[in-house]
Amino acid sequence: MKKHVTLQRGIYILPSLFTSAGLFAGFYALIGAVQGRFELAAWAIIIAAIFDMLDGRVARLLNAETAFGAEYDSLCDMLSFGIAPAVLVYMWALAPLGKPGWLAAFLIAACSALRLARFNVQVGSQDKRYFQGLPTPATALLLASAVLYHEQGHYLPSAWLWWVISVALAWLMVSGVRFISGKDLDLRQKRGHSALVVMLLVIALIMLDPYRILFAIFLAYVLHGPMLSVWQHRKVKRYRISRHLASRRKREKASKPNTPENTPDA
Repeated sequence: MKKHVTLQRGIYILPSLFTSAGLFAGFYALIGAVQGRFELAAWAIIIAAIFDMLDGRVARLLNAETAFGAEYDSLCDMLSFGIAPAVLVYMWALAPLGKPGWLAAFLIAACSALRLARFNVQVGSQDKRYFQGLPTPATALLLASAVLYHEQGHYLPSAWLWWVISVALAWLMVSGVRFISGKDLDLRQKRGHSALVVMLLVIALIMLDPYRILFAIFLAYVLHGPMLSVWQHRKVKRYRISRHLASRRKREKASKPNTPENTPDA
């Protein structure tokens, strides 16, 4: 028996407006990268990430989550966090390398598409505390903040270094490395005053030196995934070794013959 899918007429305006604003920022970043306005392109990607963060939260607050909104958001993310950062890093650092340069940029775009497709099909079965693979916005934000860091300090990017970084970022997006999602963080819950102090300190540091601090924050997020995976792998390995040793001692004790000392009296 075939199942008929009923299409709901109309869309929720406010979440779609935030998604469209993110799409506009991503398109502006793409145009800016092609024109060689790298700093403006990088800021446009950061603004697109802000809108991408807001549209989902607005939809949940208004109870306006729909399949259309999810698909529209995913398509917009492909432009803002897949195509735009790939073109930006190519025009900014990889172009002198020729074919290897555009190949690395293409890997970023292709792996972004694969990452988004995998996320869409696994959205209902994943642990909400973690992302499987590096999120595409995190990749885009690292590349954008790197451009801002170099442009502000007038540092020339190393083409081959960023080739290696681009390939590594592409691999991380489609890998099984887990990254903390932060989706289980509820800002409506009561917390100690220290949490507010830390948040204010981070905001103050970003305001004082946004170029370096933003790059440090996004770099730390990208690096924490592999470090977390190594730590969890070692933890599981130690647990398995301890269980193996305990099982081995139990078998040795069970197979040890009774001696006069431990034989009970008749």
